[in-house]
Amino acid sequence: MRIAGVLLAGGQSRRMGGGDKSLRLLGGKPILARVIERARPQVAALALNANGDPARFAAFGLPVIADSVPDFAGPLAGVLAGFDWAASLPGITHLASFATDAPFLPRDLVPRLVAGLGGGRCRLACAASSGQAHPVFGLWPLDLRDELRGALVEEEIRKVDRFTARYTLAQVDFPVGEVDPFFNTNRPEDLAAAEQLLGVLGEA
Repeated sequence: MRIAGVLLAGGQSRRMGGGDKSLRLLGGKPILARVIERARPQVAALALNANGDPARFAAFGLPVIADSVPDFAGPLAGVLAGFDWAASLPGITHLASFATDAPFLPRDLVPRLVAGLGGGRCRLACAASSGQAHPVFGLWPLDLRDELRGALVEEEIRKVDRFTARYTLAQVDFPVGEVDPFFNTNRPEDLAAAEQLLGVLGEA
């Protein structure tokens, strides 16, 4: 199994007041930089799914891939963009997806999702914590590429769990210690809370 990763930053960040929430500073560093630092070692190659001018992400040194489905079709469109990019890379069999507003994501996310597949017992895997699924943190086989494109374009499916419900899905639970590893900075008050959590984790 050879895994590429896609960072999902294609949304409109309405709850953060618009713009790129992943570029907001947390402890003096962009949230995106913290996500990349945790995600990059877990995959063979990493790309950023974002729409609009890719130049604003140039400092991160990643391929920037836009949605091929118009009108901000949600995280599934980002996964499809990741599939299309990963299909051009040699030997890639799976795609890991990461939200870009979760600066504390687990450093062992991908290997634990791989283990959750049970050697092929399940087609897909996603993360969970405290009884809540986090479907945008997922592991996807590349052979679902055409099926996902059909679901997006022909059926106009937008919710991740509506698509994944068609397949055997492993939900891998991650422990919550001093912080939920999937804490997300959706709103300004979340960003303020994340600043406090940096101190708790000794990452300020």
